[in-house]
Amino acid sequence: MIPGRLPAPPYDRSAVTAGVVHIGVGGFHRAHQALFHDRLLERGESDWGLCGMGVLDADRRMQDALDAQDGLYTLVEKHANGDWDARVIGAIVAHRFAPTDRDAAIEALTVDTTRIVSLTITEGGYDLDGAPTAAYELVTEALRRRRDRGTVPFTVMSCDNLEGNGHRARHAFTTFAGREDAELGAWIEEHVAFPSSMVDRITPATTDEDRREIEERFGVDDRWPVVCEPFIQWVLEDSFCAGRPPYEKVGVQVVDDVEPYELMKLRLLNASHQALAYFGHLCGYELVHDAAQDPLFRRLLLGYMEEEATPTLPPVPGVDLAEYRHTLIERFSNPGVRDTIARLAADSSDRIPKWLLPVIRRQLEDGGEIRRSAAVVASWARYAEGVDEQGEPIDVVDRLASRLTELARDPDPDAFIRDRELFGGLAEDERFAASYREARASLRERGARATLASLA
Repeated sequence: MIPGRLPAPPYDRSAVTAGVVHIGVGGFHRAHQALFHDRLLERGESDWGLCGMGVLDADRRMQDALDAQDGLYTLVEKHANGDWDARVIGAIVAHRFAPTDRDAAIEALTVDTTRIVSLTITEGGYDLDGAPTAAYELVTEALRRRRDRGTVPFTVMSCDNLEGNGHRARHAFTTFAGREDAELGAWIEEHVAFPSSMVDRITPATTDEDRREIEERFGVDDRWPVVCEPFIQWVLEDSFCAGRPPYEKVGVQVVDDVEPYELMKLRLLNASHQALAYFGHLCGYELVHDAAQDPLFRRLLLGYMEEEATPTLPPVPGVDLAEYRHTLIERFSNPGVRDTIARLAADSSDRIPKWLLPVIRRQLEDGGEIRRSAAVVASWARYAEGVDEQGEPIDVVDRLASRLTELARDPDPDAFIRDRELFGGLAEDERFAASYREARASLRERGARATLASLA
């Protein structure tokens, strides 16, 4: 399968055991965690293959693609100079589709060879009142069976872009289990490990053009290849209850405290993506690198990172933050990746509150600069109106899309930021509200480019 001109994985996949079940197999997982596990298998760590698991009906496409190719796929790293590095990943040795075979999915989690269950269920997946509960139902039932059979519980490892993702996962799973069975919730709280992690690799959606060029360059007919940037980072808390692979031998930073790294990434990279998203769309950009190469955007991003985000960060061991900031600009500017503004602008209501608003709150507490952060919030509100500067419709992709548009179009200039679910009491801080109003008025009266120029 996937012969072409690329070498097959150099290990015997039939001898690999799936020691990790990953829920939420998508492009990011296949560009990130699966690559590290592929490296482990190359080192002979055959107990640490991956079993993918789809829990939503929308996951059927991935199931079909992996089944058709025996779990193999092509991973392509696109460099700024136009070079492509490609390899065939074989780490996913099994896949379960829970909607059609729930018991088989639960048993894949329950079997004693499964020692880690990892997750990419999106930032909104940890909100028990709004997220689909399929992953929670499967995992808690598997933990119930392991407890009843006397099997050691697995580690639950979140790989989502959330501050304290391990703590959030612990709270979500113990709360969900405790609602139905208080004793099970208490057992999970006591016995299951939930390490925090920071994950980083820009992975745009695969396009038909990517598929065609992969076939032309490498002779590979791949239903669902993955494309990504060359940069990759994984910082992982060393907290496991059923053993772990030697991640540190394949490039993972295994540490005692992930928080400094995750705050760095969330507040510098992820929040900067939000700065690019709405201003970028309003300025007519469709691709991230085009916006990031625009001097107005570079000034916005560096100004935000240097003057607003960085002052909120603790020291980050082994990281030069000035170098990291400039590296981010170069990563965003990579024309090979062809990441889209639309991808960055999706699901804003799950992202802005977790990535950008903590910066604003901390800066307000410390008397720091917030002009650019407030302008990003204003650009989100302007975007959420659903009509661009040329009168063309904007497709607002968000679970709260209709509510956001209604608030953004409200004649009250503060209606958008008065949504307490999203902003808490931020609208009551006059310094933030005034900066937001100024930027919002500028966006409506003068447009996005003039507003960006005024922030320089």
